Amino acid sequence: MSEMLEVKDLEVSYGKIKAVKGISFTVGEGEVVSLIGTNGAGKTTTLRTISGLLRPTNGSITFKGKPIHTTPAHEIVTLGLAHSPEGRRIFPAMTVEENLLLGAFTRSDGDIGKDLQAAYDLFPILAERSKQPAGTFSGGEQQMLAMGRAMMSRPTLLMLDEPSMGLSPLMMKRIMTTIKTLQEQGTTILLVEQNAQAALRLANKGYVLEVGKIVLSGTGRELLKSDDVRKAYLGED
Repeated sequence: MSEMLEVKDLEVSYGKIKAVKGISFTVGEGEVVSLIGTNGAGKTTTLRTISGLLRPTNGSITFKGKPIHTTPAHEIVTLGLAHSPEGRRIFPAMTVEENLLLGAFTRSDGDIGKDLQAAYDLFPILAERSKQPAGTFSGGEQQMLAMGRAMMSRPTLLMLDEPSMGLSPLMMKRIMTTIKTLQEQGTTILLVEQNAQAALRLANKGYVLEVGKIVLSGTGRELLKSDDVRKAYLGED
């Protein structure tokens, strides 16, 4: 399996505060890779740096063999890397369909309509309410919209930041099932998720972050069985 994304010795700072402290990890083509850890561990900062919203102070990020750590965010999207951010970040006054089409803003090909239909097939509720303002959606529906919008750029690697945050158990299960479906359809996934158990069940491999450092890594199954992970993140003694 070839490595689609390689993060090497990554350091990211906010002023004098070092949020990410020299982490290295890889995402192989076709994998689901999960980053887990408590709030403040550096997970969101890592995703924001990969997508070009933040600049690293040290280290490198390579996507499909090309260094991207100095590439502008809008160009990174055109390379096939999409980011569905924490908190959804939809445009509430715009319709569902307008939000989806914004995801394709970097594209000029003739398949946008086809991908819009694919988003509707993945999340039928978006089709049913395509002309509704997105702000009228529930949290779970907004998460579907955020994921659908990210897929409109036709990514080969989709980064998801806390997709189940604030959702009911039923809706969380549906989102996790969709992530598995996207993987089966050929999309590589980098997942940041507070629900460690759900994330690791999906993951081919996972990395545990603590205060900006990777302290543990392994397959999803290995980490689920780890005593340290079970005590710290799964609420088990």
